[in-house]
Amino acid sequence: SEAVSKSLKREVKLEPTRGGGASGGGGASVSAAIDPTTGEKFFIKTAPLARGGSKMLRAEYVGVKEMGDTNTIRVPKAVAYGEGGPLNSAFVVFEYLEIGGRGSGFDLGRDLAKMHRCFSQKGHGFHVDNTIGATPQPNPWTEDWAEFWDTQRLGHMLKLTGNCGLTDNQAGQLREKTKGLLSHNPEPSLIHGDLWGGNKGYARLGGESVPVIFDPATYYGDREADIAMTYVFGGFGSDFYEGYESEWPLPEGHEERRMSYELYHILNHCVLFGGGYCGQAKRMMLDILRL
Repeated sequence: SEAVSKSLKREVKLEPTRGGGASGGGGASVSAAIDPTTGEKFFIKTAPLARGGSKMLRAEYVGVKEMGDTNTIRVPKAVAYGEGGPLNSAFVVFEYLEIGGRGSGFDLGRDLAKMHRCFSQKGHGFHVDNTIGATPQPNPWTEDWAEFWDTQRLGHMLKLTGNCGLTDNQAGQLREKTKGLLSHNPEPSLIHGDLWGGNKGYARLGGESVPVIFDPATYYGDREADIAMTYVFGGFGSDFYEGYESEWPLPEGHEERRMSYELYHILNHCVLFGGGYCGQAKRMMLDILRL
């Protein structure tokens, strides 16, 4: 209550209420609380400080706030971040949005493209390192996009997976091939970073169904990385891509680059879950080498 009161500059008394669930992205616990005086509802994530909860949840707070400050696509408003309490946890508080039902995929695509028009003057990267699921995601500011992807994305995941079945020579060839594919020098757009179907939805606001994105792994980079992720597990209809293209068409060559961006997420699933994802990643890497 104290952290929320300080952020909102008014007294807020929070009481537990229904909503939330058992866990959130990266292993955080999620719950809901309400201010009985105003009826305002909040969504809360907590994670033990002893397990790195501070870094993970602070990064999520910073990322959601960065997206919200663009006033483009709707995100749950980032209300407060804090540490402590009887369980010695980190916590982050967001506006509670009732997500459910149908909405306009066209509007979702259009609004995402508007967010992608928000650029960084510092290059590719982000103010803080964050996580992709539970996997650390480094974001040092880097001027060259191909170099950023090679060291902080592909090279990072190859290290975590032990090259995922490739020889050291093959891994080196893959990295050089990928740097060549990604040498198109994109502008550093603000991107969600983990835009699969489970991290978007529609909220009823003012009598309308409004597209919302959440649970990000935010950074500034090639906007094509966000679009590529929407293909990995599906869940986005043709109207989404039509809406995106109506606002800001993708550049020539994006189809050829897509697999390199999809690979990052499959490698991450290999880190998190193992199993068939590792074989899938290896097949994708060999396909990239054949491009």
